[in-house]
Amino acid sequence: MSEESPVTPSWMTPDPIWASTGAVTENITAATFSPAAVSPQSPEWLVNPWDVVLCTSGALIACENGLVVLVIWHNPALRAPMFLLIGSLALADLLAGLGLVLHFFFAYLLHSDPTQLLTVGLVVASFSASIFSLLAITIDRYLSLYYALTYNSERTLTFTYTMLVLLWGVSLCLGLLPVTGVNCLGAESTCSVVRPLTKNNVAVLSVSFLLLFGLMLQLYVQICKIVLHHAHQIALQHHFLTATPHYVTTRKGVSTLALILGTFAACWMPFTVYSLVGDYTYPPLYTYATLVPATYNSIINPLIYAFRNQEIQRALWLVCCGCVPASVAQRARTPSDV
Repeated sequence: MSEESPVTPSWMTPDPIWASTGAVTENITAATFSPAAVSPQSPEWLVNPWDVVLCTSGALIACENGLVVLVIWHNPALRAPMFLLIGSLALADLLAGLGLVLHFFFAYLLHSDPTQLLTVGLVVASFSASIFSLLAITIDRYLSLYYALTYNSERTLTFTYTMLVLLWGVSLCLGLLPVTGVNCLGAESTCSVVRPLTKNNVAVLSVSFLLLFGLMLQLYVQICKIVLHHAHQIALQHHFLTATPHYVTTRKGVSTLALILGTFAACWMPFTVYSLVGDYTYPPLYTYATLVPATYNSIINPLIYAFRNQEIQRALWLVCCGCVPASVAQRARTPSDV
């Protein structure tokens, strides 16, 4: 492969180990990522396979969440605060998927720093909005249980719109940072594990994530307490035993909450921790190995928050086949749907 067309991973600073062929350079940050330089017999990749994986994930994310956005947008009945927040989550993940796809094509077709900054900014803003939307959904679920009698009011809708404006405003500001000059294109030594984000920028994002995760964990603990308390009160009033269906579904609801939080942590925690301890000198493999699972959270989100909801299921059946199966139409909401 000629020097004019080196293989460059689109998400990180070039690896000094995989320097391009030619004279040895003293400045390792000027090296170009080229697997072929490791061994003359190694295969020459025109496209980094890891970038293909990220692009494929982005396409799947965009299609899946685009369907959720379409269903909510075209169904006037889905305008309650809960559906607005689910729609915000789906829209954020949709934009994140599009950002991953656009970044792939721009990185390999245009080779332009401005377009790279724009697409990275879009991905940062979208994933930030996705995580903030997850927090907003958690807050909404907590308030719907804690203030069950007054939840469905105009005040709740106003509060929901306020949360949406704030979360998208903060996410937009975070996404604009690389575009407005907070990047490492002019000083490779300040790069993080994800180029062109600076080490300080990624550190702020990672610490913010850990704080948000801690807040979500606390809210889900409180939700579990409320659900179990309600179940206990109902059992006392009706003289239920622990083997009754209501008790079983309540335990299922608590298990669902644990699954939601566990999935979120499993997807994002490895990349968050690695972003704090790593820098641009670390092997690119580590970045991809932690970044790819993080994108899977946006694939799982619709399965947890949208497609399990019976109202969205009905709307989806109507959009797809114009009918609603009796099993979906008659399914009652249980504590496991929290």
